[in-house]
Amino acid sequence: MRVSSTANALLLAECDRCRWVWNECVAKSKALYAHNRAHPEDRQTCGPVQLSAMLTEARARIPWLGEGASVPQQQLIRDFGKSRAKVHKRVARQRQDTGRKWAKRVVADHDALAVEDFKPKFLAKTTMARKAADAAISATKAALVEMGRKHARKVHLVHPAHTTMDCADCGARAKHALPLSERTYTCTACGASRPRDKNSARVMLVPAGLNPASADLVSPATC
Repeated sequence: MRVSSTANALLLAECDRCRWVWNECVAKSKALYAHNRAHPEDRQTCGPVQLSAMLTEARARIPWLGEGASVPQQQLIRDFGKSRAKVHKRVARQRQDTGRKWAKRVVADHDALAVEDFKPKFLAKTTMARKAADAAISATKAALVEMGRKHARKVHLVHPAHTTMDCADCGARAKHALPLSERTYTCTACGASRPRDKNSARVMLVPAGLNPASADLVSPATC
């Protein structure tokens, strides 16, 4: 079946319009994603309703776009929403799988563990809330607890307050929280100095009833 030159031109024009709509959906989604990361207190959504409103406004503003059929353009918006949902599900599954594999490796190498008991309510009060959500800390902690139960390992949940501010040697507390860029903890009371992650690990082991010195035997590369 041969398509006439006129029909072919019309078909290509419709394809161009649909491509334009898809690119606008991608640009809108990226813009809102950047906005939500920069302003977590003013989160906005980019669902089919918002994209349909954008399309209606664009069809009224751009004659070339309005000349095309609205049905395929609206269908394209629905397809865009479905494709985003699939991507989000795939990312969530990948994070869960990574968390389970990490938890299994850690549990297999240790008889007892101490981990900060992060709560969503606690995270919401910190500047790490967005990063914690991206890294799926809660899901990873749940995987660690589940693997510990499965392999008969004791997992101690330690309250996260002041774990980065207390000295593991003398127990003195820093007057101000350390910025994330400062990777070495130095106690102003006793002068002890060590990597902040190992200091925090030793601090968590004390309320868990474990030997703080064992934190120095663990390489960060194995965790």
